[in-house]
Amino acid sequence: MGRSRSKTTFKLVTHLRGERPGPMPAWKREEEGLSRQLHDRWSTLHRHCADQSSHLRLARLARRLTHYDYGVRESALAELELATQLIRAGVRVTFLPESQARTADLECHIGHERFYVEVTAMVGSAERQRLPLRGLDFNEAPGEEKDRGVILTHRILARIQQKAKQLANYCDPVVLSISIPRADLQGDRPSRPEPTWLDLKSLAGLVTVLLTKVSTLSAVQISLWDVEPLPSRSAVKLANVGLIERAKHQQTQPRARMLVLNPNASAPLSESHDVLIRQTL
Repeated sequence: MGRSRSKTTFKLVTHLRGERPGPMPAWKREEEGLSRQLHDRWSTLHRHCADQSSHLRLARLARRLTHYDYGVRESALAELELATQLIRAGVRVTFLPESQARTADLECHIGHERFYVEVTAMVGSAERQRLPLRGLDFNEAPGEEKDRGVILTHRILARIQQKAKQLANYCDPVVLSISIPRADLQGDRPSRPEPTWLDLKSLAGLVTVLLTKVSTLSAVQISLWDVEPLPSRSAVKLANVGLIERAKHQQTQPRARMLVLNPNASAPLSESHDVLIRQTL
């Protein structure tokens, strides 16, 4: 049955493109196992990112989207989603080739202006949860804090510090995009669904403070899929922060997504960069 469906799909695609049926290309074989929604996003990227480097990277992404490892799948999904959103916002996107050197994932152009994007997914595990939190200045001793929202905040700040070191050699603006599919950071292990309450304004403030010490990052975008936002205790809004909260039933979009600009960035985002990136929230 699977083989028949594959042939039908390929015949339909070639008919729509006006091509004669022939040997199925490698990229087409890779994306056949995707769901319809992922297939549509993948096809959009394959059409808009026509360079060879992007096509090679997209073929690898297709494999990773169906990988057995949860972290590999979520990382590929985060990259796919953000690239699609940037293209829809009017940004020209190129997938950078993978190498042993620590480089960004996407090169983006708006007119003659350029910026880079690094995409990372935080999935965690029970073992990683117990690791000590090094290099962070908090009043609590590592391991003593039991609040799930505070633990998540610690982990986000640690990831930002880690990525900032890896992206220190860029002269153009660099945006770090962090996707957090599960706030408990327990990987794909089944667990009792306990809510993670998070003070989003506090998180934005802490990220801002950290960024003032990390000039290599121009901005950080954070997508939180299943947090419960705490009621705001203050009406004060940070000028460098964009924040979107969605209703709990809108499960196809993150529960909350924020963009935190770095006030001390060595290469700040231009106004046009800022406007278009905010559209991806």
